[in-house]
Amino acid sequence: MAMQGIFRRKPVEDSLEASHDPDRSLKRDLTAWDLAVMGVAVAVGAGIFSVGATAAANYAGPGVILSFVIASVVCALAIMCYAEFASTLPVAGSAFTFSYATMGEFVAWIIGWDLILEMLLASAVIAKFWGVYLSDAFGLFGVDIPTTIHVGGVAVEWGPVVITAVFTTLLAIGTKLSSRVNSVFTIIKVGITLFVIVAGFFYVKAENFTPFIPPAEAAPGKTGLEQPLFAFLTGMEPTTYGVVGVLSGAALVFFAFIGFDVVATTAEETKDPQRTVPRGILGGLALVTVLYILVTIVVTGMVSYQDLAASDSPSLTTAFVLVGADWAGRIISLGILLGLTSVLMVLLLGLTRVVFAMSRDGLLPRGVSRTSPRFHTPVRLQVATGVVVALIAGLSKVELLEEMINIGTLSAFVLVSFGIPVLRRIRPDLTRGFRVPGNPVVPIIAGVACLWLMLNLTTLTWVRFGVWLLVGVVIYFGYSYRHSLLGKRQADAAALARESA
Repeated sequence: MAMQGIFRRKPVEDSLEASHDPDRSLKRDLTAWDLAVMGVAVAVGAGIFSVGATAAANYAGPGVILSFVIASVVCALAIMCYAEFASTLPVAGSAFTFSYATMGEFVAWIIGWDLILEMLLASAVIAKFWGVYLSDAFGLFGVDIPTTIHVGGVAVEWGPVVITAVFTTLLAIGTKLSSRVNSVFTIIKVGITLFVIVAGFFYVKAENFTPFIPPAEAAPGKTGLEQPLFAFLTGMEPTTYGVVGVLSGAALVFFAFIGFDVVATTAEETKDPQRTVPRGILGGLALVTVLYILVTIVVTGMVSYQDLAASDSPSLTTAFVLVGADWAGRIISLGILLGLTSVLMVLLLGLTRVVFAMSRDGLLPRGVSRTSPRFHTPVRLQVATGVVVALIAGLSKVELLEEMINIGTLSAFVLVSFGIPVLRRIRPDLTRGFRVPGNPVVPIIAGVACLWLMLNLTTLTWVRFGVWLLVGVVIYFGYSYRHSLLGKRQADAAALARESA
């Protein structure tokens, strides 16, 4: 096997041509509004009510506001790279397709494999938490309905199965219909978030913002595989608060923004993608950043960060309870339930589109990428992924692998960021609806920043990630390399050249 064979690049023209295959084509009917709503939907979930409070309590104090600013800037740099790629190469597959055109087939396969990990686990985790918060909502409103049933002696949580089945059906029928339903849920949950923010401002006290960045102090950090990889490699003693705490807080809250890469998977279903995709992605990111910062100002202004740190699971609800506003718990619980609902829909869509793109290129069985002539969606693939997600969420403790979602996303961010200068150099002739300013400096800074965030994930997560990559490498060399459409075309062209000679 020639080494250069695994790094063969797929021409941009081939990717664009593949999107016109009548048996494997998607309908272009999404607008910039639809994409912005998807971005908000996937980023504003349960985390908006908890991640800021957690970061304030354990890492940065009121300085977590700066953590969010830093995280949003890093995310914006990476998302601009996605926007340029999606406006240049508006086809399904997101980072997989972009990497295929710049880094070659093997790297594209690895990143596609990572995206499957990210979105499969994220979908299952969100579905699982939806079931948990459904149970909590039942309790808060005095409804006594069991959320677990027994089938043949096996305990099954029916909430995750039902919500996954509903959105799998909607996505199979049509992306536009799903987007409309998603818009309704997203508008309601943003409304609830704004209501909670406004209500919380009446309890804000200026003294709670002092000191804005608490002085650094030693923290008995986790040891062995439970500590961040960077600390594991360097032997650094963990600290909390101070400037280091603000940066550590940025690493934590960055994951509030990671869903925006999913939006890029819908580029092939977007009207006028050269203009629509950049506007939708960046507009959604701007709105999410404002919402998160406002929630964080409220939660750190209502109570002292030390009071939050005394709680086992600090959240916005904790802050309201501490000031005697227990009524907020029900509203926040409803907001979380609606928030997770729309997050799940976008993740199921993204997962299917990545597998669809890899299948259409022959790296996974080609039959998987056939679309329905009636709905113009990959119905069989959508149903299959829905079944897998429902089984994982309903039967397993998938939440134990939650951090795997983050490393899969960040690895995609890194390659997409570094891919921008590569595509600018090898294909300067391509029409780009959006250009990342300051190339190559800005994309390289984005890639390095995301790599640094990866190093802040636990060593155990890296070990699990390595096992997942190893499985992916085995599948690539055992199946994908030999069935690649690009490889077959190059082999046919080489054979024809030899005959002509």
